[in-house]
Amino acid sequence: MDKHLFFEQLHLLIQDEPNIIANLANISAFLNQNFDDINWVGFYLVEKDNPKKELVLGPFQGKVACIRIPFGQGVCGNAALRKETIRVLDVHQFVGHIACDAESLSEIVIPIIVDDEVIGVLDIDSPSYNRFTLNDQMILEDVVKIIEKDVFCKA
Repeated sequence: MDKHLFFEQLHLLIQDEPNIIANLANISAFLNQNFDDINWVGFYLVEKDNPKKELVLGPFQGKVACIRIPFGQGVCGNAALRKETIRVLDVHQFVGHIACDAESLSEIVIPIIVDDEVIGVLDIDSPSYNRFTLNDQMILEDVVKIIEKDVFCKA
């Protein structure tokens, strides 16, 4: 993957669109096209004015998914609670993993944080063990920085 071209294309994809859902839908499709060996990619978002600390399914590419995930549950809920990326090389070794798709064997979740508040997560699953590398993590964390700045802060 040519990282310069990848990020240039990502910026062009969202630069003129103010709608958050449209941008996240296109970003999930873009990531699905640019990452090999994944079977689910998408977003879980925190609903405004919902007193529950939970993530709700947002735009994604893949099989039907879990709709609501409380903070602290599963990989997504733990990444949101801790405000840190969680890279799981074998989901069967992650205590409390939520199996939306039995074919998923590894996962990476990056929280989306604006003004020190988690507003969502980027979640990607793979049907292979050990799919996500430290390099993947760094690229995806940069994608999330773009989302935080250019999608949520301009809306």
